[in-house]
Amino acid sequence: MKSEVWVLSMGGLKKQKVATPTSSAEKSKEVKIVTKHVVTPSDIEKNPRLITLLYIISLARNGISEKALVNLLYLMRESGVNLGYNFIVLGNTPTSKDLLGDLTLLKYAGLVEVSENKKLLITSLGKELLSKTLALLGDQESAIKKLYETLYPKVAPIDVEIDLKSRSRR
Repeated sequence: MKSEVWVLSMGGLKKQKVATPTSSAEKSKEVKIVTKHVVTPSDIEKNPRLITLLYIISLARNGISEKALVNLLYLMRESGVNLGYNFIVLGNTPTSKDLLGDLTLLKYAGLVEVSENKKLLITSLGKELLSKTLALLGDQESAIKKLYETLYPKVAPIDVEIDLKSRSRR
């Protein structure tokens, strides 16, 4: 008996036939494979939400931690600028699965990197892409920048906390 399994390889997503044990004596654990589509910078260019996220990361000159970024975008949403992320607040900590997925895409595409002190930084490739696509934001660019400058001081202590934790681990 054969079953189909999707395998992610360098060439993309491919379907393969895999033999499955037929007798009950041959028990094995199932491995659940979760696949994600391969994303290229040209796909990101067409997505205004990803461009906006990349722009916000670029505003942080010395980088911004993921935790501080999630809090910042949550505060932006509370201030009226909704970038399309859904947040769940546990205790006093907001979290967003969509946002973390988009950050993973930006890292995978090489537009954002994580520094040794756990801060997100825009790469030169990210800066190049942003310079080409910043027009997608239109007049929202200045509003986002102004809101970033207003709200970043509220999340700066989170960045300091991440800095201290990363230094103590080194």
